[in-house]
Amino acid sequence: MNGLGECYRVVGRYDEAEPLYREALAVTEQALGKQHADYASSLNNLALLLDTTGRYDEAEPLYREAVQVFEAALGPDHPNTQTVRENLQLFLVERSAS
Repeated sequence: MNGLGECYRVVGRYDEAEPLYREALAVTEQALGKQHADYASSLNNLALLLDTTGRYDEAEPLYREAVQVFEAALGPDHPNTQTVRENLQLFLVERSAS
């Protein structure tokens, strides 16, 4: 679901991507818990979609949670952690420039 959601997001089919991301997030939470890296990945992907569609108030807490989960699960220097941290930083820079 996460992968298909990402395909839809990349081609601009946002209305189709969002329910897939939300379902992936719910399934991952139920199966693996909120402290798993796959859960953080789902958070990040949903945050990217919300950011892209201008839903900034919804996106920011998801980015922040994804960073926290990745740091706890994989460590602060892991590439996934760094990628999501960069996503959050870019988001914050873009919001401050608006």
